[in-house]
This record gives sequence, structure tokens and C-alpha cells, in this order.
Amino acid sequence: MPTSKILGSISSLWRFPVKSMGGEQLTEVEVTERGVLGDRAYALIDMDTGKVVSAKSVKLFPNLFECSAAFVDTPHPGGTMPAVQITLADGTSVRSDSDNVDSVLSAYFKRNLTLAQVAPNDYTVDQYHPDVEGADPRGIRDNVIDQPLGAALFSAIGQQSPIPVGSFLDAFPISLLTSATLARLGELQPTSQFDERRFRMNVNVKTKKIGFIENDWVGHKVVIGDSLHLSVAMPDARCVMTTLAQGDLPRDNNVIRTLVQHNKLQVGELGQFPCAGVYAVVAQPGIVRVGDQLALNSSN
Repeated sequence: MPTSKILGSISSLWRFPVKSMGGEQLTEVEVTERGVLGDRAYALIDMDTGKVVSAKSVKLFPNLFECSAAFVDTPHPGGTMPAVQITLADGTSVRSDSDNVDSVLSAYFKRNLTLAQVAPNDYTVDQYHPDVEGADPRGIRDNVIDQPLGAALFSAIGQQSPIPVGSFLDAFPISLLTSATLARLGELQPTSQFDERRFRMNVNVKTKKIGFIENDWVGHKVVIGDSLHLSVAMPDARCVMTTLAQGDLPRDNNVIRTLVQHNKLQVGELGQFPCAGVYAVVAQPGIVRVGDQLALNSSN
């Protein structure tokens, strides 16, 4: 019989209504089979290239993190996704259901954009790879490549996708990170700020441990609170987004460089990547609240 071990409690919960924009820190979220309800519900699409706009495309969209989005009403399962209020870095504010939303966003970013709720079947972003040795298994440095994401990523590698076609999620329904990982990174590189905001995770877990403890969760189930069961699928490979400036956090390539040096892991069949945190699929949906305990099952 599997046994459970309590490892910590939920310290914060995040939902990002518009992909790569600032999100909402919440005290409670509903998690469906598709992940946190409303997470990455919207994204910008570049109409001239057909690509989804992402902070990975830092050369074209350097200040996405300085923009934010919040739902005007609470999303409900099975219902129409509510509108979002988008606030741009210059203070301009526009609702997603406004007639001029595309023109406002296009004028601000100086690109031909549309705000969408469904990802294209060939969901692709322009991904910049920072000039950090070992950050990419193919050896790509200081260059931009076409990167499929979402269901298109799994189609490209010939695997079944854990997220449906049309989702703007990168790879899996939900992501988790522990304070143990942040504490260990801070020990390894004390001049850098390893703040949870850099990693844009849905679920952050407070624990008394120090170390990359999530690595041992892969292949196991975690239970959060009274109802949510997650199957931990793989480590979360990190990219340029963790190095970008946001709020009071400076741009810092040492964030990903430290992961390359100390937590480079095999990610599926894609190769070895710098990792922090884990991705999971939802085995049993449920409500999660800040303060809920997280327990790890000793067998899968």
C-alpha cells in the first residue's frame, strides 16, 4: 500500500490570465484536468508571423513582464471565460472584450497583434536562447529559433500531449516549485535573487528542507489539501524567461547559469536542461488554498 509523507504547505498560488504577462496571486484556485482554471487563457498572436507572443521572444517583446492581466470576474468550470483587464507598462488599460483591444495592443507593441483564446494548431514562438554555455542540449547560444509548444511540441516529438490542442500552456497542465529549491539556489549563488516570481509557477510550496527536492517527485503522486491529486511528470526545463527583469528583479543570466551548473537534468527524450521545479498532470481535480498541506505518495 502506498504511504504519504507531508513535505510542506502551499505558500502561494498564481494564475496568469494572459500568457507572459504579470498574473494574479490568489489565496484559492480551482484546478481542473486542464490545470488552474483560467491559467494562460489568453495570449497575443503576431498576425504577420502566425506565432504566439511570449516573453521567450525577448528580442521582439522585451517588456511583456511589465504588462499585467486580471480577470474582471471569477472563472467557473464549464462557463465562458470572463474578460480580462490588461494594464500595459505605460499605464494604458484595456479590456479583452473591448472593440479596440487589438489596435491598442498593436500600437503599444508596434506589431500587428490580436488577442486570442485558442492557440493555433502549429503553436510556435520565437525563442531566444541566452548566451549561457550548456543551457541548451543542442548548443544554441545567443540565437532565436522557432520553438513549438503545447500540443504542437508533443506532436513534433511523436508523443501524446498532456494538454489539448488550443491550449496556450507550454507543456503540462500545472507546475510546482518549493522553497527548498529557491533556498539551495540562493546558497549556490548568493549575489542573485532567486525569487519565485522569476519562475512563474502555479503552486509554490513552503518546506523546511533545502535542496532540489522536487527532482525526487517525478513518477510519483502528490496530494494537496482535501481533494487535488497530481501525477508529477517531469522536471521543468528553464529558459531565458527566468533571467529577465521584472518589477524589482534585475536581469540576471546567473539564474540559468546556476541551474546549468547544479541542476541539469534529463527531460524526457529532449536532452539535458537546467531545471527548477516540476510539471504535473491532474489525476483528480480539486480546490487548492494557501496553507493546504502537500503530501508525497511513496509509490506511484
